[in-house]
Amino acid sequence: MNRVKIVVAGPRGNMGKEAVKMVTETNEFDLVAVVDSKNDGMNLSEIDGFHGIEARVYTDIHKCFEELEVDVLIDLTAPAFGKKHMEAAFAKGVRPVVGTTGFTEEDIEELRTIAEEKSLGAIIAPNFAIGAILMMKFSQMAAKYLADVEIIERHHDRKLDAPSGTAVKTAQLISEVRAAKSQGHPNETEELKGARGADFEGMRIHSVRLPGLVAHQEVIFGGVGQTLTIRHDSINRTSFMPGVKLAVESVLRIDTLIYGLEHIIE
Repeated sequence: MNRVKIVVAGPRGNMGKEAVKMVTETNEFDLVAVVDSKNDGMNLSEIDGFHGIEARVYTDIHKCFEELEVDVLIDLTAPAFGKKHMEAAFAKGVRPVVGTTGFTEEDIEELRTIAEEKSLGAIIAPNFAIGAILMMKFSQMAAKYLADVEIIERHHDRKLDAPSGTAVKTAQLISEVRAAKSQGHPNETEELKGARGADFEGMRIHSVRLPGLVAHQEVIFGGVGQTLTIRHDSINRTSFMPGVKLAVESVLRIDTLIYGLEHIIE
């Protein structure tokens, strides 16, 4: 079996560091380079925290793809770069696996069109934790029977977007089986603006940002005389790596863009 040649974008971030470690520890993967916002031309082993890991650092992703043979890009950067990096990957026949959030529905459709035109696989995943994917699937199942639902997502205080991509994806999955409806008292008022959270087809989504958190979400359903809570907690970022590995393996076998790991988990 040919080894998979991988570039990681965003290696110094918390997720990027774990991805670099996962790639170097996986027998069938080769880390051929990283894309970073600085340290151009250095070897990754020269940077604190990457002792013994040999890979050239590029600040220009286009140059990286021009000079190297690459099969898969793992992009764990920021919303401002995710789409640009995917477009650069497609242009050179590289299959992207992206954990960046902030894509609009129009972005996804545009990128899917490019992927299919070039017969390239691509995966965008709001969350790579297998347990989080199961949480979303279970929530969709429950919503068929309990239509009143609110979502509370909690993340570290360095997260830029709110609500999280996972919360939005959960709401979208629920909306596929639940008719839009208003929740709470019909005459309720917010004494402080935003107290009831964001409104997604009548579902309320609440975002918490605090130091000490990683990634946590609970989906709370209410019914007559009962409540049901489905909760997932990522205690540290190693929880995301089995999903990243699965996405890399899967992206080699598809020729379209998939949004969400739930589509590749049976």
